[in-house]
Amino acid sequence: MAVPGKGVNGPLAGVRVVELAGIGPGPFAAMLLADLGADVVRVDRPGGAGLAIDPAYDVTNRNKRSVVIDLKAPGGAARVLDLVERADILIEGYRPGVAERLGVGPEDCHARNPRLVYGRMTGWGQEGPLAPRAGHDIAYIAITGTLGMIGDEGEPPAIPANLLGDYSGGSLYLVVGVLAALTHARAGGEGQVVDAAIVDGASHLSAMIHGMLAAGGWQDRRGANLLDGGCPFYGTYETSDGGHMAVGALEQQFYDEFITLLDLTEAAPARKDLARWGDLREAVAARFKERTREEWTAVFEGSDACVAPVLSLREAPTHPHLAARGTFTDHGGITQPAPAPRFSATPTRVRTGPARPGADTADVARDWDVPALTRPTTP
Repeated sequence: MAVPGKGVNGPLAGVRVVELAGIGPGPFAAMLLADLGADVVRVDRPGGAGLAIDPAYDVTNRNKRSVVIDLKAPGGAARVLDLVERADILIEGYRPGVAERLGVGPEDCHARNPRLVYGRMTGWGQEGPLAPRAGHDIAYIAITGTLGMIGDEGEPPAIPANLLGDYSGGSLYLVVGVLAALTHARAGGEGQVVDAAIVDGASHLSAMIHGMLAAGGWQDRRGANLLDGGCPFYGTYETSDGGHMAVGALEQQFYDEFITLLDLTEAAPARKDLARWGDLREAVAARFKERTREEWTAVFEGSDACVAPVLSLREAPTHPHLAARGTFTDHGGITQPAPAPRFSATPTRVRTGPARPGADTADVARDWDVPALTRPTTP
């Protein structure tokens, strides 16, 4: 358990979080809070949350503790409310109305703990025509315009795994929201509900692009703009061995160095001539195909040309820069990203591996002073 004031478990040491088990953005948000030092108790349901992964490898449950409560059983909601009474934050990812039907909605929770920050994580939000409908990351980002702007011209939109919707537009906005609401509550305010919808967060992420679109500096189509692959000096290129290099030489001084190291100085003036961008892209692509990814990495090593090799998930932890920073860590035999960001006075770390469902019931009952957790439910 996090020990307040020790400064070794992260800046959220002493903050208590109840996570009602789900999949996707909710667990990731709770992991981030746990990484930052919060004491996160995950309320798992009997039989698991439905994610097709061995719990031993689900790193989104690291740094947490788990109890198993059947919210549909008599007394289940009462046990969650006992935890809520001692918590600062609750996170749930049910469809709108489900938590209320289970007896753990905002009204029930605030009756027990008026200062509770109640975080709701959904794709569509708590209201609107689609609110009661099922969905996944890809559908949420589809209607926001963010999926439609990713990919090559003339090709279907490229799917960015579930990073843009679930985690960027969902989890990160939920974390910002609950921490902001916690600051308000601790400053003498009341608890409140945080409605974090992926459609809202993913749309918010495109704020700069909407400004550029309004100013006429962005075309509303894929592969035709400065930052979406339409620019020949901001994109990816295949190497002779089937690898790829990423190029981001936007500014003039970086572009000059890029062109020099690529040995394409005769094509340099095409940077400012959009009519010649196609020819420039073909020249750059042809040059990259002449060497392997490793060879090009060596060419651009130590330069300000803004060029980097495109690495796979298994390759990334061994990159010299990431290795030097400890961007990845190994815990319990699982290589995984280390907690981020970093703090000078309250450093974070992976303290425990993935929580196993129900494994921490006795400890949580003791530490949170909720003895009923260890008693069998009664009909």
